[in-house]
Amino acid sequence: MRTENGLRRALEAGETVFGAAAATYSPTVVEILGDVGLDYVWIDLEHGGPSPYDSTALAELTRAAEAGGIELLVRLPKPEPALVRKVLDAGVRTVLLPRIETAEQLRPAVEAAYFAYDGDVGDRGVGVGRSGKWAGYVDSFIGGEDGEVLVGTMIENQTAVDNLEEILSIPRLGFAFVGPADLSMSLSGGEPLSDTDEAVEAAVDRTLNACLDAAVPIGRICNDPMAAQNAIDAGYQLVRIGGDGGAIREVLGSRLAELR
Repeated sequence: MRTENGLRRALEAGETVFGAAAATYSPTVVEILGDVGLDYVWIDLEHGGPSPYDSTALAELTRAAEAGGIELLVRLPKPEPALVRKVLDAGVRTVLLPRIETAEQLRPAVEAAYFAYDGDVGDRGVGVGRSGKWAGYVDSFIGGEDGEVLVGTMIENQTAVDNLEEILSIPRLGFAFVGPADLSMSLSGGEPLSDTDEAVEAAVDRTLNACLDAAVPIGRICNDPMAAQNAIDAGYQLVRIGGDGGAIREVLGSRLAELR
């Protein structure tokens, strides 16, 4: 089983990493996305897919990622410590925690990802999941696992933006990912705003600048190549450049349109 987290290594080296969503949740698609050279596959268990507690489904996705030489970036439905442990034990190395508003809300979930945390014992716990190669934990695994796990947080509402400095100071927080769509809802008072609305752009810019100041890698979705390049130039290190569903529609849809 491949255990080194290439995504974490790249971010620590200051590199930009590129990913795509797999809305089909197909192991075959995950492997293909690795074959084309992407760095990570966005697996969204907050809004779709199998149950995040289904270790069997997650194990199949992690096997496909290993075969394709790509990392899974798994967004959980909530920052629940027990869920963090469950997903990591299934072999996932990178998790993204949504709906975070305060540092106090984030810290227990991050701590659950590590055996050692902030100068003390962490809250990972010892088990026999796939990440332990199904044979139980040994000292070398426990010692090495903390160096491969990567935990990120979504910044997707005004309260989180207001508490950015405290959130970004949480020990072992590996990255943040800005969510303009949810930010626009948070700022809207009930009527959705455009991603280009002045208030939304101000919140996104504040998030970017706070992450750069705190040396916390930040990511965002950019389906347009020019927008992606602009994001890279601005300092974003994690860039999601599309997904399997959109790619199918764009490529096969345009081909079919030419033939009809």
